[in-house]
Amino acid sequence: MKCQCHFLGGGGSFRVPAYYSRYPFCIVWTPIPILTWVLPFIGHMGICTSAGVIRDFAGSYFVSEDNMGFGRPTKYWKLDVDKVCGNGAATWDKAVHDASEEYKCRPHNLCFDNCHSHVAMALNLMRYDNSTSWNMVNLCVLSLTHGKHVR
Repeated sequence: MKCQCHFLGGGGSFRVPAYYSRYPFCIVWTPIPILTWVLPFIGHMGICTSAGVIRDFAGSYFVSEDNMGFGRPTKYWKLDVDKVCGNGAATWDKAVHDASEEYKCRPHNLCFDNCHSHVAMALNLMRYDNSTSWNMVNLCVLSLTHGKHVR
């Protein structure tokens, strides 16, 4: 099942204009004031549902929906729904939901259990790219290398 992007005609030229604020099947990132200025590779991360709704672990016992903890996304990384083990969009959405429900019960820890960990759990639950080894380090590196700036 191929994802049909309805934003800019789909295909390989997927770019989401900022005014849409919808990023289906994407990981999104935004800078954290002061911290990102000092360490540019550190920022706040969320994962979007198949409808583009952003879910992010914004603080202890809180997963926000469409209201990222540090403002609107400035970068996004479009993932391929065909790399989800299971029933495509349904499996994706269930994994995002289940990871979010789990993180609603966790305290936030800047270094060990944070927004990147929440995204990693969702990817592990859906076995994205046939892997259960997603973690905050590889997500940080891959989002930096594959992320595109929002217009």
